[in-house]
Amino acid sequence: NNKKMARILKLDFWLPFCTLSQFASLKCMPSSVRIYELQFNWRELTKLANGETEVHHRPKRGWIWNQFFVLEEHMGPDAQYVGKLHSNSDKGDGSVRYILSGEGAGTIFIIDEVTGDIHATKSLDRERKTHYVLHAQALDRNTEEALEPKSEFIIKVQDINDNAPKFPDGPFVATVPEMSEVGTSVLQVTATDADDPTYGNSARIVYSILQGQPYFSVDPKTGIIRTALANMDREAREHYTVVIQAKDMAGQVGGLSGSTTINITLTDVNDNPPKFPQKNYQLYVPESAQEGKPVGKIKANDEDLGINADIKYSIINSEGANMFSISTDRDTREGIISLKKALNYERKKTYTLHIEGVNTHMDPRFSYLGAFKDTATLKITVGDVDEAPVFSMDYYIMDVYENAPSGTEVGAVTARDPDSRNSPVRYILDSKEEGERYFRIDESSGVVRTTQPLDREDMPWHNITVMASEVDNPSLLSHVPVTVQILDVNDNPPEIATDEEVIVCESSRPGQVIQTVTAVDKDDFANGQRFSFALPSQLPVNPNFTLKDNEDSTASIIARRRRFNHLTQELYELPIVVWDGGEPSLSGTSTLTLRVCPCQRHGRIRLCQGEAFLSSAGLSTGALIAILLCIVILLAIVVLFITLRRSKKEPLIISEEDIRENVVTYDDEGGGEEDTEAFDIIALRNPAAAEELKFRRDVRPETRQHRGPAPSRRSPSVELDEVDVHEFIKQRLVEADMDTSVPPYDSLQTYAYEGQGSPTGSISPLDSPGTQSEQDYNYLDDWGPEFQKLAELYGAAESEVTT
Repeated sequence: NNKKMARILKLDFWLPFCTLSQFASLKCMPSSVRIYELQFNWRELTKLANGETEVHHRPKRGWIWNQFFVLEEHMGPDAQYVGKLHSNSDKGDGSVRYILSGEGAGTIFIIDEVTGDIHATKSLDRERKTHYVLHAQALDRNTEEALEPKSEFIIKVQDINDNAPKFPDGPFVATVPEMSEVGTSVLQVTATDADDPTYGNSARIVYSILQGQPYFSVDPKTGIIRTALANMDREAREHYTVVIQAKDMAGQVGGLSGSTTINITLTDVNDNPPKFPQKNYQLYVPESAQEGKPVGKIKANDEDLGINADIKYSIINSEGANMFSISTDRDTREGIISLKKALNYERKKTYTLHIEGVNTHMDPRFSYLGAFKDTATLKITVGDVDEAPVFSMDYYIMDVYENAPSGTEVGAVTARDPDSRNSPVRYILDSKEEGERYFRIDESSGVVRTTQPLDREDMPWHNITVMASEVDNPSLLSHVPVTVQILDVNDNPPEIATDEEVIVCESSRPGQVIQTVTAVDKDDFANGQRFSFALPSQLPVNPNFTLKDNEDSTASIIARRRRFNHLTQELYELPIVVWDGGEPSLSGTSTLTLRVCPCQRHGRIRLCQGEAFLSSAGLSTGALIAILLCIVILLAIVVLFITLRRSKKEPLIISEEDIRENVVTYDDEGGGEEDTEAFDIIALRNPAAAEELKFRRDVRPETRQHRGPAPSRRSPSVELDEVDVHEFIKQRLVEADMDTSVPPYDSLQTYAYEGQGSPTGSISPLDSPGTQSEQDYNYLDDWGPEFQKLAELYGAAESEVTT
């Protein structure tokens, strides 16, 4: 090669169980192999520059080996020979000592130190450990020096067929639809073999079926189970047990085997139509059966399962469908027959029903078998039952006038026995109802009569229940509701409606409408709609009020005199007679109470002043809450301001250097320094001088002529209209400015002076002329409530003068 190194391999074979042809075809491996690699020195001649040659020597020499083999499960009495280690340095004189180390050295594998032979002392299992890695070393026995470098070699455990195939997931459960075609795949099973699959046929598995033929088969290589028989019917046989065997050594004699069980179930398909067990059925139903209730059952059999056996029932003839209905019970798959209309034995005694049962889920693969349905005939016989009496009407409405005498006939009910015997009927009232106190019924005729006079205004309607039973069979009862209406007669006089208080204003004038009144009547619309009003004719003419009939069921109260005074008389009583429009007409007298009070115009309604004040000052709840909240906030601000003012410490402003004689301190806001400087402090030390400057306040002010040059004093008897009030106010202003007897507090003096030329003139009664004026003061009523008191005073004075 390129390295110019030669290797000579020497192989020693031990073939105790293999022929040469088997070994050549790799069907058998030697029990052990020793491979030696010898490296020789080659003498290379290299030409030098002078033509001479140079001899190169390679002194290194070594030995290696690849691997040994040992059979597993060795059961012989002696240790199993594995192989031999040998060094080229060994001359056979025992001077070389062989040492073995690594996996299993000294326990599983031992070596002869002199010969280098290796033996296995224990039986090995390839499935537990496939190979062992060891190290070999050759030493000089005398010097203990290594004659060869330590080398590594492998001992492989050779497999034998000692493990049978196994099915780790068995037993198995599988399903396949019934009526499947031949070759339909059911399940695939797989067996495992712990032997070496790369060596021989120990792990080569072949599948076969031991039980389950001729229904199923198995693929020998893949283990797929398939159906082997056509048209397997679940209704004939549903469950199958199949046993599958797996054998190694490719199924040859001497191979090991294992088996498993597969439980196969055929699943259902809809391959069977429903069928009634018989074609004709009979059913007895009493005529007393309730509508909508079940009266019988019918069932068709279906050999299929689940939805494949679902059946829908129907009545296909009109005679049966009009009187009966049929539905399917989901759990039992029965046809439930119910009654749609009430039966009557006297009218029809038998019914014939044609019932059909059809599968709801069809499989088109089996349509060739025909229609998946079946029919049957059901004959229903109606049984005669003694029935309760039947009233001619479902309910009765009767009427009677109120106040009718006891025993008045109200109406009659009728009932009959529906049976063919036509038994007599007895009538009674239901004692549980309150109406029995007011009515009674004739047991044989069914005539309802009153037991006492009735009042429509107390109860306009009465509800009673009449029961009927056969005389021969009192236990069978039938009921019917009866409503009695009480008709009205004019037996209640009308009355004045006094929902509101009648108010008479003090300022009322003759002919003024005080209030419009209406009437009410307990009688119904026909007798209580029209009313007439008048004052009692037997009483003298009322000097204060009169009544006007408006001819629209209302009347107006009108004042007859000019003024009223609540201080003189506050309450008046006014009797009013009212007639209704009934037949015969009834009348009633009602007395109204009229209250006199000062009035204030509030739109078009006159209200008392107290009430008007309250109504005008009336506020909503939200507004009151807002006002209260504002008041609370203001109070809080005031309290906070006072607290801060008290806690404030005023600084000391007087110093030792201040030599002013007068120190005046004011605990008020005042006018500031201007007031202090303007005040003459001398006036405090000389009060007498200040008294001289005071003016008399208990005398009339001086008056002046309108056109005189200067004012002059006049007597106190001077008339007030000649006094110049404007001059009087100026005089009082000068007096206040010059008054030095009081501290200079800021003050506000207000005089209600309107000035000259007032259109109303002076209204002061002071110094008024003693003679009575002929002026008419009625115009004060039109000036508003401010002048109402003056109008009353002058009006009263005028009345006294007239009197």
